Amino acid sequence: MHRLAVATAACLPWLAVAQELPRTPAEYLRMMDSNGDGRVSEAEYVQYMSAGFYRLDVNGDGVLEPEELPGGHGHRVTLKAFQDNLRRQFRKLDSHRDGYLDARELAAPPSA
Repeated sequence: MHRLAVATAACLPWLAVAQELPRTPAEYLRMMDSNGDGRVSEAEYVQYMSAGFYRLDVNGDGVLEPEELPGGHGHRVTLKAFQDNLRRQFRKLDSHRDGYLDARELAAPPSA
């Protein structure tokens, strides 16, 4: 589990740069809010944040092998493990505990 966290943490900055980054929390929310209800569900969060994984997974097998990772090294990461980590991040960000993220929650660093 520790190796997955390290591998995911190493990839996340690159994955974020690979996506067009918004300038404000409100713009970020609009990019993630696929149904336009003004908030981001866990499913929307996971879907949006998984885009970088899909771009890196050049053979489309649902596994990022070391050669598919930035720099060509690291530990393999499965899509399931990556998305499970995103779900944990979502729950940490959801400070209101209502199952949705607003712009302020999206902008806040996750709690430890």
